[in-house]
Amino acid sequence: MYLKREADDYLNAWKSDPNRSPLIIKGPRQVGKTETIDYFAAHNYRSVVEINFVEEPKYRAITADGYGADTIVRNISLIDPAKKFIPGDTLIFFDEIQAHPDIATALKFFKIDGKYDVICSGSMLGISYKQIESNSVGYKTDYEMRSLDFEEFLWARGYDEAVIESMFTHLCDATPFSEVEMNVFSTAFMDYCVLGGMPAVVASHIRTGTFEGTLQLQRQLILDYQEDIRKYAQGLDQARILNVLNHIPVQLAKENKKFQISKVASGARFKDYRGCVEWLETSGMVNICRCMSYPELPLKGNYDENKFKIYFGDTGLFVAMLDDEASDD
Repeated sequence: MYLKREADDYLNAWKSDPNRSPLIIKGPRQVGKTETIDYFAAHNYRSVVEINFVEEPKYRAITADGYGADTIVRNISLIDPAKKFIPGDTLIFFDEIQAHPDIATALKFFKIDGKYDVICSGSMLGISYKQIESNSVGYKTDYEMRSLDFEEFLWARGYDEAVIESMFTHLCDATPFSEVEMNVFSTAFMDYCVLGGMPAVVASHIRTGTFEGTLQLQRQLILDYQEDIRKYAQGLDQARILNVLNHIPVQLAKENKKFQISKVASGARFKDYRGCVEWLETSGMVNICRCMSYPELPLKGNYDENKFKIYFGDTGLFVAMLDDEASDD
């Protein structure tokens, strides 16, 4: 089943812009990037050329002869003659570009060429960009996707726009809900907090109408995230990043929820772990809540970089990280 996303409207607006640039959609693993792009492509183009650099590593050679649009199109056609390029009505979709970040260098030339729309997608992009010689600054547009927010969760449950808009109006205007509204929305929000917004988890819940099997899906996603850390992090940072990730539930259970590096490992120092925290934030796996020194603008200039809390990017994954007794509760 396809889950409606806020990115749907963004992609339609991007398509209607006559001066659109190649688009890079980034975000953590399994938040629905590929499904959203595939749905958009199927409804807007006569031809879709999809290249997955993880599943089809042979396509990593398409930039070996240069980054020009014609060169890349020719090389793709040589590898697979069945892929059709219709000027003005073709979307080229480069998926999993973290496996071949050099492709981002070609976006400038696709923008100048103008015959084909291009969308790139992948996980860990903020980290992979360090490997890119030239990332087409000024010739691309970036968009970030996360797991479903509460509005998208309500869409998945079948609530129409009028009902959701009414709820938001009550919240913004601080007007009371009716008894029925209060019961329905508070229950839905609690369900959302437990399930989170990972599409596979939400889709399973919608299909079955229960929570059965969702914890197993969430824990598999956590294992996938941990595998990404082992794959993309370098050297000693692998163990440190995993330690930080695994200590989030423990630290949030404290009365003082400030994340303390000294609690992560014996003798751990903030200066040794600063890059690990930034790595997790850049990957999209976590959100950082920083302590303000004083509440004045500009906010970015007024926080203490040594005081922060770390939250999972998805509430359901946080629940799944708890022990079985706490998760069941």
